[in-house]
Amino acid sequence: MTHYIHELKEWPSFTWDRDRLAERLAAVRHMQGRLLGRMEALGFLPRQEAVLKTLTEDVLKSSEIEGENLDPAQVRSSIARRLGMDVGGLKAVDRNVEGVVEMMLDATRRYDQLLTAERLFAWHAALFPTGRSGMKRIRVGMWRDDSNGPMQVVSGPLGREYVHYEAPALDAEMAAFFDWFNGENETDWVVKAGLAHLWFVAVHPFEDGNGRIARAIADMALARSEQSSQRFYSMSAQIRQERDAYYEVLERTQKGTLDVTRWMEWFLSCLAGAIEGAQSTLAAVLFKTRFWEHVAGFPLNERQRLVLGRLLDGFEGKLTTSKWAKLAKCSHDTALRDIAALVEDGILVRGEQGGRSTSYELAKV
Repeated sequence: MTHYIHELKEWPSFTWDRDRLAERLAAVRHMQGRLLGRMEALGFLPRQEAVLKTLTEDVLKSSEIEGENLDPAQVRSSIARRLGMDVGGLKAVDRNVEGVVEMMLDATRRYDQLLTAERLFAWHAALFPTGRSGMKRIRVGMWRDDSNGPMQVVSGPLGREYVHYEAPALDAEMAAFFDWFNGENETDWVVKAGLAHLWFVAVHPFEDGNGRIARAIADMALARSEQSSQRFYSMSAQIRQERDAYYEVLERTQKGTLDVTRWMEWFLSCLAGAIEGAQSTLAAVLFKTRFWEHVAGFPLNERQRLVLGRLLDGFEGKLTTSKWAKLAKCSHDTALRDIAALVEDGILVRGEQGGRSTSYELAKV
């Protein structure tokens, strides 16, 4: 018969091999310090751009892990608006996108505030503004109801379901979690981030949204470990890359012992990967800064600035005249003139294909 971690007598007294984790933890701590140092040297505006890129990716990837694909432009617009950033061309944002952004920003920008039931209820309500998860009505802004049986994590077709995990009866579970998370203890906040993620998912206190909230809690703990509300790396993006391994180690741990060393090894390895991945964000921000400095002396119109900004933010696909016209809300002839001027000034370059397939990309600066 399958047993679950919460059924063990000493639950939730987790243990881990500190000697096995010491080298990984020290390496991650060093990486955090180096990244923060490099970002501090960027200056205010590039640093804000890096935060915007990181938070946008974090929100998108955390939702992708749960099979939900949000509109990147909406997510970016929502975050930029809340950060007070003028990024141009802000897009109207759906309420469900606003909710995910609200939760993430509350977790990371108010990282030093207590984690409470009321706060988690607000996060949960923000995630499900319609009171539904897909077509199903769920309890929103309150703990799950086990009156019809225990909460189970299930996959597979109807009649052949596979139970990955069965959560404990809530009782005093969340009170113990809050006492530990908010309490003073000697646990390093990076280690605490990994333990909090595992513990919260193991309790599974809501009908839905537990994974996203667990990742937000981990981000909150990581922000506290750095004493900084500015996020420059995305754990959710790294977990998305390692999703299969994530679910495998999570299920194995939930059906294992209270020695969670293997889970913590995976978590620290994932965190190291996330921090390494931030180098691409840093490179993109530096390129964007150099680019705008390079074109500062050119007489760009608002349409050109708008589309160039979209290219710098990671435009998907190839830029053509028709796409320019659509983005800038102008005629095809106006788009041609805008593009021709930028090609002549060496700001854009033509792709190899000609005719109707002619595309353009940013010149290297």
